[in-house]
Amino acid sequence: QVQLVESGGGLVQAGGSLRLSCAASGRAFSRYTMVWFRQTPGKEREFVTGMTSSGARTIYTDSVKGRFTISRDNAKNTVYLQMNILKPEDTAVYYCAAGQTGNVVSPFTRAYDYWGQGTQVTVSS
Repeated sequence: QVQLVESGGGLVQAGGSLRLSCAASGRAFSRYTMVWFRQTPGKEREFVTGMTSSGARTIYTDSVKGRFTISRDNAKNTVYLQMNILKPEDTAVYYCAAGQTGNVVSPFTRAYDYWGQGTQVTVSS
C-alpha cells in the first residue's frame, strides 16, 4: 500500500514557474514508476510525465516537453514536477500516481494503482 500526497500547487502568472511535490508513504517507493497526470473539468485525466522506478526512463507529453521536468528522490520517497514557462492551458488539477509497470512508463491511468488527492495549478494570462 502506498499513500501519496501532492503539494506545491497555486496561482501563477503565465511565464512563471511552480514545483509540485508528491510525498509517498508506505513500502517500497523505489519499486514504483511515478507519474503525473492532470485534469480539467469535463475532461479525462491527461498524462503529463512519468519516470520509471530506477529513473532510467522518462517520458513527457508533447505539450510540456522542454518546460516540465520530473525527478525523484528515492531516499525521501518523493517525486517532483518542475514546471517552467507556464501557460494558461496548463491550468488543471495535477495528480501523482504510482504503479509497478516495470521498465516502461505507461500513459494510461489504468496502469497505476495509487493516486494522490490532487493539487490545483492555475495559470493566469
